[in-house]
Amino acid sequence: MQLPGTMRRSYPFGRAGGMCGQVAVRYYSASAIQLNPKEVPVRILLLVLASFLALTACSSRQYLNQTAPDSGYRLSRDVVFDQANGLKLDIYTPLNTPDAPVVVFFFGGRWSEGDKELYKFVGQALAARGFVAVIPNYRLYPHVHFPEFLNDNAKAVAWVHGYIGGFGGNANRIVLMGHSSGAYDAAMLTLDPEYLQQVGGNRSWVRGMIGLAGPYDFLPITDPDLRALFGPPENFPKTQPVFYVDGSNPPMLLMHGAKDEIIKAANTDSLFDRIKHADGLADKVIYPDLNQSRILDVLAPRWQSYADVMDKIDAFVRRVTAGNPPAQAQPSSIQTYVPPK
Repeated sequence: MQLPGTMRRSYPFGRAGGMCGQVAVRYYSASAIQLNPKEVPVRILLLVLASFLALTACSSRQYLNQTAPDSGYRLSRDVVFDQANGLKLDIYTPLNTPDAPVVVFFFGGRWSEGDKELYKFVGQALAARGFVAVIPNYRLYPHVHFPEFLNDNAKAVAWVHGYIGGFGGNANRIVLMGHSSGAYDAAMLTLDPEYLQQVGGNRSWVRGMIGLAGPYDFLPITDPDLRALFGPPENFPKTQPVFYVDGSNPPMLLMHGAKDEIIKAANTDSLFDRIKHADGLADKVIYPDLNQSRILDVLAPRWQSYADVMDKIDAFVRRVTAGNPPAQAQPSSIQTYVPPK
């Protein structure tokens, strides 16, 4: 599939390789030692970051996980939320922060690869801000097709609502978040009430949604594997988040990198415009120096100073989870374009 406005790559969207080698990790570590974020201009550091994250997504995640602190949170690993399908989730609970907001993070990988184990750095980053982070696994193609992976993630949200209180989280302060195809999942659960209703829930459980580099408007679907994943063809319109916008959605924070050549920022523009046209609640942030991978990688503690993605996530979660669920939340004043540094 070539998303609207995208450039065809030698690899499908959402996948840039699969090797997880120790050589790459050692290379990253040697490079990082030479950098002092306070002494090097941000633009140069972004170029350096791009160079050593340009190997494989898997190896870059390994590096980010290795450099993420192991302290400041309690990790509850492999908690079963769907016994029938063997699905588990990890929970990162900040210390000494009872009744905390909860962020459920769906990882990306073209709906065909990925694992919660690769996203410790995301869980740590959220816990460091005082949020309980939940990262579920979900079934992947070709073992399942649309909408089964969405049903898996809806079950994860239902489990969180029912049990997160035992892990320091507040079930009435849940925000959904995703990257790449995971942002699609978060958007669909936020925009279409049916998925949570099918697991005995309600969209009112969701106080907000955060999408990083998500595909929300990608017809026509042409890649054979994605046609098989989302088919039959007559159902393709039902797979697009933009077609579920009615203006009543929970607040959404949509962020994208202008240099994303895998999923173009036009997807975020399209969803944001539709929500605003329907008088719904959404903020949009476009980062001119970030691409598909880096918009997530800069959540890692060593890289947060190079773009304020984590700061905007922090502010959004606190805003939408403050107090009781509002009948109509007020839009924020987040700017819709971040100027180059």
